[in-house]
Amino acid sequence: MLSDFRAFIAKGNVLGLAVAVIIGAAFATIVTSLTDDIIMPVVGSIFGGFDFSSYFLRLGDVPASYTGSPTDYAALKKAGVPLLGYGQFITVVVNFLILAFIIFLLVRAAAKVMREEEAAAPGEEILLLREIRDSLQRGSVPLSGIDDRRIP
Repeated sequence: MLSDFRAFIAKGNVLGLAVAVIIGAAFATIVTSLTDDIIMPVVGSIFGGFDFSSYFLRLGDVPASYTGSPTDYAALKKAGVPLLGYGQFITVVVNFLILAFIIFLLVRAAAKVMREEEAAAPGEEILLLREIRDSLQRGSVPLSGIDDRRIP
């Protein structure tokens, strides 16, 4: 069983997937920073200087021992106050949309490169026709009627 597992792990697809997950996680932190530190402040300044993370609904009471600000989402959450953080949810949705759009662009570019490579390389039918033509030219069978210009 251990050798089967080792063979499974050693396959290129599994290793490629592992690398993709690691790079994707690192890329997600970049997108999170882009959203939190660049996009959302600009959006906030356009719409009157608000911070999306400060939009929430308190669903329960604040503990008597809590001494922080009643509008500090992170502090209230840490204190165990039940909150509906719709502002934070909006930020996460924007993160997702940016990441999904970038992945879409990467997949689209990769598909274009693959199509170009496929178009540049001759297909199996062309290779087979060339092989048949070459073997016929080497043999004693006359090639009258075969137009070499039609077979690349």
